Amino acid sequence: MESEFVTRLIIAAVLGGLLGLERSIAGKHAGMRTYALVSLGSALFVCMGTLASLQFIAQFIGVNPLQLAGSIIIGIGFIGSGLAVFHGAHPGELTTASGIWVVAGVGMAAGFGFYTLALGATILGVFIFSVLARVEHSLRTRFSGSYNATHE
Repeated sequence: MESEFVTRLIIAAVLGGLLGLERSIAGKHAGMRTYALVSLGSALFVCMGTLASLQFIAQFIGVNPLQLAGSIIIGIGFIGSGLAVFHGAHPGELTTASGIWVVAGVGMAAGFGFYTLALGATILGVFIFSVLARVEHSLRTRFSGSYNATHE
């Protein structure tokens, strides 16, 4: 049974790394390793909560892995706000912090075994990071005449 959970961890880490790839290419502080670790950590906590709820169900009525998921969301918020504070709250860092929040969700989805949901969120995240960044750059250039060098 635990081998299924190892598969979930691997999927979470790979999908997190894919989301972080664009941030690495863009030269941001948080890249592939950070994103992969956040996704892996989120999946790990979800898997542990799920396994614990199955293993200890007779002893601890009310063990709920969803409570762990809620705690992950709060914890990731601290990481994102720390990133924004320590590296300046300009749009590129806010996008990176938002991406870390999303990649935690990808990890949680993989941890719960919702692979299609995790993959879909990863594809959408990569689209937002790459394609929408180009669209935004094009629109800023076209309508403002200049482009801020601190873009995403």
